[in-house]
Parts: sequence; C-alpha cells; structure tokens
Amino acid sequence: MGRKGLSVNEALWLRPCNSVHTFWMRFAIDVLFLDRQLRIVKLVENLRPFRLTLPATRAASVIELPAHAIARHHLRLGDELRVEK
Repeated sequence: MGRKGLSVNEALWLRPCNSVHTFWMRFAIDVLFLDRQLRIVKLVENLRPFRLTLPATRAASVIELPAHAIARHHLRLGDELRVEK
C-alpha cells in the first residue's frame, strides 16, 4: 500500500495467509495461493485495486506478484515452487 507498483522482479510473500485485499492500492496484482508444500492451490490474475479474494481454505501462504506475472511465467494450478537462498 502506498506504492506505485511492483517491479517485474518483485514479489511479496505473506505467511501465514489465505486471503488478500487490494484496498488503498493503486495497481493490480496477480496472486498465488500456496499450500504447505508450496504447491499452487489457487490463482488470481489481475486483481484490481479495492478488491478482495475469498479465503482459500487449503492455502498456507500467498505470493503477490506484478499483474500479468502468472501468464508471463506460465504458472498453473498444482505447480510446485522452490525457494532458494
């Protein structure tokens, strides 16, 4: 909130989390809902400002990405993410 957007290589990982809102945001985002094994259980593309998602009961965390990142990276339900340090 309060930002003008996310850069193409930026994301925000919220945990624990199973729902998000874009109240007071000025830009759209893509949202990945992940289970405990980091598998995608729900995708929301181009969530515009002043909207909210219903809770994803299987989700343990959420990743907010710049709008259109889901399509750009060809992400699908069931894909498993890997975290590298």
